[in-house]
Amino acid sequence: MPDPKEPDFAAYLDLAHTLADRSGAVILPHFRSDLAVDHKGGDSFDPVTVADRDAEAAIRQLLADACPSHGVIGEELADTRPEAHYCWIIDPIDGTRAFIMGQPLWGTLLGLTAGGVPVLGMMDQPYTRERFWGGEAGSFFRKDGATRAIATRACPRLGDAVLAATSPDMFTGADADRFAALAGAVRLRRFGGDCYNYGLLALGQIDLVAEAELKPFDILPLIPIVERAGGVVTTWDGGDPRGGGRILAAGDPKVHAAAMAMLSG
Repeated sequence: MPDPKEPDFAAYLDLAHTLADRSGAVILPHFRSDLAVDHKGGDSFDPVTVADRDAEAAIRQLLADACPSHGVIGEELADTRPEAHYCWIIDPIDGTRAFIMGQPLWGTLLGLTAGGVPVLGMMDQPYTRERFWGGEAGSFFRKDGATRAIATRACPRLGDAVLAATSPDMFTGADADRFAALAGAVRLRRFGGDCYNYGLLALGQIDLVAEAELKPFDILPLIPIVERAGGVVTTWDGGDPRGGGRILAAGDPKVHAAAMAMLSG
């Protein structure tokens, strides 16, 4: 695997597809099975399964063989060379709650950063055989082997927008009030979806995703998918989304600005 000063997008994209194929093969036998679920700890239920851990281990092994100088940051296992110029960001199952409930609204997230900048992102849903990715040449969607370029849709007005968020539980205090105000201003609000919502936004099916309490690996791989499709991803106050936290993604810059005005207070 080449490791030039500038990333070889074709080679790294091929590698990302290989990683997604491998992780899907590990995960799928556990989906809708009698699977033991562990709690990571804390006040709220934070589930993890052997599918999460084994998928990340499989991805890391392939990366160690293909790109031994690259860093790896993942949800389930210890970071490896996080200071490296090229660093892979892994969330083996984003949406573990949906996974253990048998809902197909989860996905494997794979991202590559160069000097901390997201340059490649992929979201794979192996059960529905859907894959979203964004990189040098735009954003793309593959279903059952058929690939097409995708783009966000125009929606300049909040009153026409469809808003998605994973759960109302992630909004507390003033954040809950601000989200409620935004939800009251849009045409339709729906909960559930995790990373799948960002793929639908890039596909032009929804207009806004507003979330809170995200970790970096929850959002970094999704940034190239949304941005290369023509969308915008920031924090609620317009800041850098790479650190996670309160995230606002939109398909249309105008509706993003309107939503940000409400969420930033």
